[in-house]
Amino acid sequence: MTTTTASNYAAPAATTGAAQDALALIGRILIAALFIPAGFGKLMGFAGTVGYIASAGLPLPQLGAVIAIVVELGLGILLLVGFKSRLAAIAIAVFTVAAAVFFHNYWGMPAEKAYVNQLMFFKNIAIAGGLLAIAAFGAGRFSIDRK
Repeated sequence: MTTTTASNYAAPAATTGAAQDALALIGRILIAALFIPAGFGKLMGFAGTVGYIASAGLPLPQLGAVIAIVVELGLGILLLVGFKSRLAAIAIAVFTVAAAVFFHNYWGMPAEKAYVNQLMFFKNIAIAGGLLAIAAFGAGRFSIDRK
């Protein structure tokens, strides 16, 4: 009978390859393409954003709108350029899961609204998963974090 020890496993590569770095950049661009325009839209339509947040029954809708703008626009830009990308990705992931719970709570909606909101809920959960992958593995070589 043989035993397996940690020394039997190859250590992960210390650096990423060009393809991985390119994919990390493309992934950051695609995720940022969702958040940056949304944050800009909330900034330009601040009153409407406040109204939408209030309609969900959340407290302090003005503060919620400011938080949404900072996360989507501000942290979205940080993610795009790869500056403090791990922290930005975690914060955006938490925000995205919270948005899913508060704004796409399909389990409490009538059947005619539940299906679309279930899709939106799980879309948010999937986006959070991608953000957590960035948090785990970093922004790649084509980022400010790597300079």
